[in-house]
Amino acid sequence: MADSPLSPFTTRTPRELLWPGLLTLASLWVIYVIVYKAFLHPLNRFPGPKIAKFTNAAHSWWYLGGRQPFDLLELHKKYGHVVRTAPNELSFNSAQSFKDIYGFRHGHKPFIKGTFYEGGVFAGRGVTSIVSERDPGKHAQMRRLLAHAFSNSSLNEQEELIISSVDRFIELVKSKTCQQGEVFDIGKGYERMAFDIIGDLAFGQTFGALENDEPHPWISTLLGALTKGALADTFKRFPAAARVVGLLLKKQLTKLYADTALNEQLAIDLVKKRIDSDTVRKDFMTRILEHRSQDRHRASDLQLAAHSWDFVAAGSETTSTALSCCTYFALQNPDIMATLKAEIRGAFADPSAINDASTKTLPYLNAVCLEAMRIYPPLPIALPRLVPEGGDTVDGHYLPAGITVTTNPTAASLDPANFEEPLTFKPDRWLDSAASGKGRDILEASQPFSLGARGCIGKSLGWMEMRTTLAKVIWTFDLELVDPSMDWLRDSRMQTLWMKPPLRIRAKLAK
Repeated sequence: MADSPLSPFTTRTPRELLWPGLLTLASLWVIYVIVYKAFLHPLNRFPGPKIAKFTNAAHSWWYLGGRQPFDLLELHKKYGHVVRTAPNELSFNSAQSFKDIYGFRHGHKPFIKGTFYEGGVFAGRGVTSIVSERDPGKHAQMRRLLAHAFSNSSLNEQEELIISSVDRFIELVKSKTCQQGEVFDIGKGYERMAFDIIGDLAFGQTFGALENDEPHPWISTLLGALTKGALADTFKRFPAAARVVGLLLKKQLTKLYADTALNEQLAIDLVKKRIDSDTVRKDFMTRILEHRSQDRHRASDLQLAAHSWDFVAAGSETTSTALSCCTYFALQNPDIMATLKAEIRGAFADPSAINDASTKTLPYLNAVCLEAMRIYPPLPIALPRLVPEGGDTVDGHYLPAGITVTTNPTAASLDPANFEEPLTFKPDRWLDSAASGKGRDILEASQPFSLGARGCIGKSLGWMEMRTTLAKVIWTFDLELVDPSMDWLRDSRMQTLWMKPPLRIRAKLAK
C-alpha cells in the first residue's frame, strides 16, 4: 500500500530521524546559551566589553599579548572599580576588594583559589604545595609547618647567609663596572643574587649564579616555564583548541613538559641531599625538619621538594623585580636618588653596619621600596578566587557562588581613582607628613604581598633582601643608566611574571 501523504516519515529509518533531531536540539541549546548569556546571566549588570558576556576570548587575548595588567587598567579607568572580563569572571581594583577577596572577614567563608592553580608543577606526582593547594584546611596545615622557617627568630638566624650573598653581589658589580669598565645589566645581577639567596636558604647551597656568567640550568628552565602561564591559562579556558594546538606544537610542548620534569627532579635531588647532610645550619630546612617530626600531618620529602620549588619560584624573581624597579626609578629621578644617598650614606660609616634592623628605621629607603612595588607590582598577575557557597559580597556587590573574582594589583595601584598621579614615582606619598599628599592616595590599594591566610609567607624575608641590598648598592656606588630614554612600564611584558627590559648601568665607587 502506498504511503499516506499524512505520514511523511514512515519510510525513514531511525538513523535518518536521529540527525535532524540532534541538529534541532543543538540549535536550541546554542540559542538558549546566547539568550542566557545576553539577557539572563547574573553578571549582566556589571560593565565591561560586550564580548566578555559570551566568551573567554578577550581574557586570553589580553593575557597572551603580554600587556594584560595595562589592558585591565584601561578597562577599569573606563568602567570603574568592577569590570566583567569573561562570562563568569569579574575584575576588581579597589582597596576594599583586596580585603573582601583575599583577607579574613568574620562570619564569612573564605574565597578559595580557582582552578587556575590545578595541574602545575608536581601535580603529576600527586602532591600539592603551599602555592597550588586549593583546600583552605590543607593549606593551613602546610603554612603552620612552613611558618617556622619564616619567623622573625629564624630570619635573624638566616641573615648572615643572606648578607653573604648580597656582599658577593656587591663584589660582582664592583668587578664588572669599576675594575673592568664594563656595562652591567644590574637587573640580571639582582636576579642571580636572589636565586643564590633562596637556594642557600631552601637547599643549603647556592646555585653559584653570581660566580657564573651563564645561568644555572634550573634558573633558565624555571623562568622559561613560568613565562608559559598565559598559554596554560588559555588551554584551560579552551580545552578543544588546546588539543589541536597540542598536536600542532607537539615538539615544543614536549620540551616544556620535559623542562618541568627536570625542575621537579632537581628540587627532589637537592632536598634529599639537604636532608641527608644532617646539618644544623640555620636555613629553612633546619626549622622545617625540626617541626615536621612533631606534626601529625607529616609532610613527605616529595612535598617538601614541592614547597622548596615554590620558594625558589616565588622568592627570587619577585625580589629581583622590586630591586630593579627601585634602581630604575631612582636613577630616572635625580632628586630622589640624592635624597636616598643622603639618608643611607649619612646613616652608615661602614657598609658592614647595613643589615635588616638598621635599615628598617630609614624612612626614605622604605618609602622608595613601597613606591617601587606600587608602580610596578613584583607579582603582576591577578590571583583568582571563587565566591564561596551561598554567595558573598565584594566591594558592596552581591555575587552568586562559583563566580571567579580577582583584584589585579597593577590595575589597582595605577588607577587615578586610587592614587594621585599614579604614573609618577613619588616616595613621599608613603611618608607620614603633611606635605606628602598622603590623604589623596588610597595606600591600601597597593598590596604587593597580598593579604590574609594566602598572603606571601616570605614577606619579611623579601623586605630584608630589598632594604639590605639597595642600601649597600647606594652606599657603595654612584650609578648611571646607559639608556636614560628607556621606559620601564612601556617596555615590560607580563607572562605570569614580568618580562623586564635590560637595566644596563655604569658604576663608580662612591666618594
